[in-house]
Amino acid sequence: MARLIITKTPKVYVGGAFIRSESGRTFPLKDSQGAFVGHVPQCTRKDLRTAVEAAARAGAGWARRTAFNRGQILYRLAEMMEARTGELADAIMLGGTAAATAKAEVSTAVDRLIYYAGWADKYEQVLGNVNPVSGPYFNFTVTEPMGVIGLIAPDDAPLLALVSLLAPTIVSGNAAVALASETQPYPAILLGEMLATSDLPGGVVNLITGYRKELLPTFATHQHLRGIGGTTNAEERKLLQSGAAESIKRVKLTSAEDRFDWTTDTAQSLYAIRDWLEFKTTWHPIGS
Repeated sequence: MARLIITKTPKVYVGGAFIRSESGRTFPLKDSQGAFVGHVPQCTRKDLRTAVEAAARAGAGWARRTAFNRGQILYRLAEMMEARTGELADAIMLGGTAAATAKAEVSTAVDRLIYYAGWADKYEQVLGNVNPVSGPYFNFTVTEPMGVIGLIAPDDAPLLALVSLLAPTIVSGNAAVALASETQPYPAILLGEMLATSDLPGGVVNLITGYRKELLPTFATHQHLRGIGGTTNAEERKLLQSGAAESIKRVKLTSAEDRFDWTTDTAQSLYAIRDWLEFKTTWHPIGS
């Protein structure tokens, strides 16, 4: 008797759980040959708000973790991704990417996680400072995470770009809500499965799928999002910058028209961590 193939039901990863969209809507995911793969949740503005709430609940506890522990957790996630290289590469290949290129993307994504894991207990020494002052005081500048950051993943390099956005955001203690690639969401769904079995607390990273035109206005205006990063076209940038000005949030966007190369060393930097930090200056008397 022939065995019936069990097809996968993709779900988004929000608050440490796998959920469907609250609306029940989905959109079909097909491979480059047009073959049906699965129904991907078409998340709504309410799903985005739920994800932000989950991130806000998890963020404080994550920020209190030691820098060393956050680095360990990112390193462990990189190990898990490397162990599932073949599955991640297959997910990337659904979009028509060649096998060698897909495997190289997974390898670079693993290396990128390790790069930021290494910075976890070091960025403070570089970005913080003891400031010279004219008086009997010590003056220190120290870094603090901003809170909940919204991230917009591009369609190019759907796994590598997403990891490159997430890693510098969460390594310093922020929580994140990330919108996966609209045309290639499946790598993000697999990444969510790895996050669920990693040591990363549920809610620190929330991954949603859906259409940008529906979700970006809420990303722009949501009061609890303290920053927005990612890759957008000119029209989307204008929308996000306008909404962010009203709610006073930081915006760090790259241009989709420039087709940024996520595989190069310029795609990873200490300053990507700095983008989502606030700086606090404190004074302390030297004493007698």
